[in-house]
This record gives sequence, structure tokens and C-alpha cells, in this order.
Amino acid sequence: MAPPGALRELALALGAAVAALGSLLFIAWKMYFRGTGTGTGWDGWWERELRELRERAPPGDAGLTPSCAPQLDWRQVLVLGLDGAGKSSVLHYICSQTARERIAPTHGFNSAQLCIEGLEVDLLEVGGSQNLRAYWRHYLSEAHVLVFVVDSVDRSRLVTARQELHALLAAEPQLPLVVLANKQDKSNALSTAELREELALHKLSEQRKLFLLPTSATWASLGSATSVLHVKSLLVTLLSQP
Repeated sequence: MAPPGALRELALALGAAVAALGSLLFIAWKMYFRGTGTGTGWDGWWERELRELRERAPPGDAGLTPSCAPQLDWRQVLVLGLDGAGKSSVLHYICSQTARERIAPTHGFNSAQLCIEGLEVDLLEVGGSQNLRAYWRHYLSEAHVLVFVVDSVDRSRLVTARQELHALLAAEPQLPLVVLANKQDKSNALSTAELREELALHKLSEQRKLFLLPTSATWASLGSATSVLHVKSLLVTLLSQP
């Protein structure tokens, strides 16, 4: 009989594989239905979430729609980062200015859609647990922009975050990069200047489009200098460029 530790590792590996397969099937579905115009028939959990966000959004907030018009130009934003960095919160507040007391962590993948400035923007978040990081690179080829979220307070894992980020960048040398120094609302958060050094961003090629933004993915911070709405504006600008 296999030892309990080996069985536990096998279960974790199988769970990560199932999550990755689900993500790949989701992307394949999006690619197929984006060209057929029949995407409105999808009734999955992620679209129910979008409908909920749209219903709770303030009047005039038309950014969230369950399905964009088929003639819009399609773009994908890949949102990555270690577990606990705040990726799901960033995704929520980019897409909807509605308060949430708690946003559950992502164990597999999460997706949202924006129809804005003549673009259909899919934001795909892949979980940041150790088992899922091995699958990150498989999603790079479809992405137009990589958003990498860093917990500015979690100093103990900055080396891991740097290693994972540079491994991704080595696989896609030209992909525009937006690094979010998240949790700037915390008193012990590292500054963007400190994170630039810790993540060795100064070593990246000058040919790559690189942006480092301080963010606080909370309801209270939406009107502040660290609001994720600045990220939304930046993404629209980047994605609108030919």
C-alpha cells in the first residue's frame, strides 16, 4: 500500500490536472463560440456570476454584459500571481464597482468579460497554488496582456513570485506586462520602488511594455490613488493599440 504522503501528493496532482483541463475546455469553448455568435446559450457558473454583478451594478455602469456583440475585437488578459495575492479581488473590482465583504480564493480558474471601447475583453485568472503554477505557461499563447499580481505584504514569498514571473516572461518575450503591487492599503506594504528591485523588473528588456502599478483591491480604495480602476483604464489603452 502506498504511504499516506504519496496518496496525498497524487490527489493534489490530479486536482490540479482537472482544474487545468477545465480551464483549457473553457478557452476552447470561448474560441469556438466567439466566431459563431451563439455564446448567449451558455449557462455556466461564471456567466451567472456576471449577471449577478451586472444586476448589482449602479445605474449607468454598462461595462459588464453576459455576452458581447460578435463584431467586437476580442482580447484576452491573463491574470496570474501566487495564491493569496488578491487576483480574484482585482478581477471583481475591475469588472464591477460593487462592494463585497469577502471574495473566495480561486482554486482552479475564474473568468470575467468586459465589453468596453469597442473591445470584447476576456479576463482569465488561473489559481496561484503550487500545483497550478506548472500550467500557467499553457495560457500565455492566447493572451494579449499579462497581469501579474503581487502581495506587497508577503515578503517571505517574493523570491518565489520573482522566479515564477521571470519563467513566464522567458516563455513570452514580447507579451506586455502589468505588475500590480497589491495590498498597498496595508501599513507594512512594500513600495513600488522596493518591489521593482525585489522582482528584478529592472533586468527586463526595454523592448517589453512594462507597467508597475500600486493597487488596493478593496471597496474602500476605489476612489483612491491605488484604485484598480486605474488598471482597467491602462488595460483598455494597451488592448486598443494595434
